[in-house]
Amino acid sequence: MQIASFKARVSNGSFSEPRKIIAELGLAEGHALADFGAGSGHYAIEAGRRVGHTGKVYAIDVQQDLLARVKNLANAERVRSVEIIWGDIEKVGGTKLKDGAVDVVLLCNILFQLAKRGNVLTEAKRVLKDKGRVVAIDWTDSFGGLGPAASDIVTEKEAREFFEAAGFSIEKTIAVGAHHWGLILRKNKI
Repeated sequence: MQIASFKARVSNGSFSEPRKIIAELGLAEGHALADFGAGSGHYAIEAGRRVGHTGKVYAIDVQQDLLARVKNLANAERVRSVEIIWGDIEKVGGTKLKDGAVDVVLLCNILFQLAKRGNVLTEAKRVLKDKGRVVAIDWTDSFGGLGPAASDIVTEKEAREFFEAAGFSIEKTIAVGAHHWGLILRKNKI
């Protein structure tokens, strides 16, 4: 019963939908995106379709088993622009990307897991091109155990505050489903 209920919520748009969210970014052939904490890889794969053969999507995670799944999914879907990186987004330099390497950094369902948010934002700023963007998506509630523990929730208000303190400006709020909040932020020039 719980699985059927979950599938119904996903199919009716209650959960974030990678295709819609990636489409909203306006990614095009040749762009580069870093998926910090790529997890299942659904966002990375969708972004890979958008950036085409001349673009690049870096799927970065500390969990090698998840990265293996992303690689298998990319191969199965014939998305060749996804590069797998075993890296630690909580360490400055931990993504192994060059300075100014990407147009977009994606932080989806990851903020509540981070012990070193400041380092993650520093790393995002480092790898972003001038005026690059961050897409932040996270849970609005624990939803009775469906999401993270209530004590781990990062509210949209908290996220706005720590992103702005780190030198990002809010570009817009995006609709990402009933269980999440979403922001697109822009890296401010230094």
